[in-house]
Amino acid sequence: MAHFIDRRLNGKNKSTLNRQRFIRRYKKQIKEAVSDAINKRSVTDSSSGESISIPQRDISEPTFHQGQGGNREQIHPGNDQFSTGDKIERPKGGQGGGAGEGDASDSGEGQDEFVFSISKDEYLDLLFEDLELPNLQENQLDKLVQMKTHRAGFCSDGMPSNIDIVRSLQGSLARRVAMSAGKKRRLKELEEQLALLLAGPHNDKAAIALLQKEIELIKKQIKAVPFIDNYDLRFRNYEKRPHPTSKAVMFCIMDVSGSMDQPTKDMAKRFYILLYQFLTRSYKDIEVVYIRHHTQAKEVDEQEFFYSQETGGTIVSSALKLMNEIIKERYHANEWNVYAAQASDGDNWADDTPQCGEILRNKLLSAVRYFAYIEITTRAHQSLWREYESITHSHNNFAIQHIQSVEDIYPIFRELFKKGRQQQNSA
Repeated sequence: MAHFIDRRLNGKNKSTLNRQRFIRRYKKQIKEAVSDAINKRSVTDSSSGESISIPQRDISEPTFHQGQGGNREQIHPGNDQFSTGDKIERPKGGQGGGAGEGDASDSGEGQDEFVFSISKDEYLDLLFEDLELPNLQENQLDKLVQMKTHRAGFCSDGMPSNIDIVRSLQGSLARRVAMSAGKKRRLKELEEQLALLLAGPHNDKAAIALLQKEIELIKKQIKAVPFIDNYDLRFRNYEKRPHPTSKAVMFCIMDVSGSMDQPTKDMAKRFYILLYQFLTRSYKDIEVVYIRHHTQAKEVDEQEFFYSQETGGTIVSSALKLMNEIIKERYHANEWNVYAAQASDGDNWADDTPQCGEILRNKLLSAVRYFAYIEITTRAHQSLWREYESITHSHNNFAIQHIQSVEDIYPIFRELFKKGRQQQNSA
């Protein structure tokens, strides 16, 4: 029986196959560790991987233990402290003779945590797994065609990682049968002739020697047929096929009014950085529009969105009006999947809040696939939250969430963009 050993190595000379098997087996524990790690590091840090710890009890495998069994006779030395019938007190805890502080394990295993390092790509894949843009529709309306990789049979050349072992073995078997079938038939005929000569009354030693020589030659030729050759190798082939392009745009709307202090702005920026990493990691051909607003709204670039110090009063409707104008001008709803994420502390002029609700109900929510509002505050909710909350009852493509601390950013982000959210809301 042939055994193929996968010796492909990753960057640290560890088996790629074993690493992938480990990640699949303990994916639940690794995802929990990654979710905990995001709160301990900045969401802007995406250039490195993560060292995560998994409790030893979570990765322990079932084992079989051989019991002592049978009858045993033991001889113990005598003593000068006890007599027959005396009751011996149980030793009190903590009075053992060991130097350690904990109890020893009878299985040879402790409860130390297992430290496992994952790469940057694995970290981001686990971070954004099970997330998606809700209600994304595919459309092909311009010359930009997205190419996707599809299976296209097999080929004789390729990367070692794409080798198909079953097909390669089938080709090897077919080649060996084709190259040795005639020789095996000839060998069988010669062996029958040799058996007749040996069984005959008069042995022709010269003929027997000639047959034996020819038989040995054919056996060497059969053994010389290689088990597997480069000609037998088959690789999985992939080709690029045109796929309808999902054109999408994300509007990032951030309140920069005077009521937004620096810690609140930092949390809003953390949320938008996490959103940007998710979009660029999971999708192609997606555009991002940045809007800052106080009393006036303005479309800005990425640098100004995150680092500008401009501030002022608060009129939330100015940002919604500007978003509606940009959609009409550049991103028609029939051609684009429009999304929006708005972050604010909830502070707004009382007479402006009803106008915000009117713009959303009558204009924006009919043009967008999904609109998410994040309120970042430790105070009680104001009129803007109550207005937005009433919209959620009538529109399933509108969602609101409340962030109070940095630790809330990632869980709320996952709640807003988890897979199947649109179907749950519609149900």
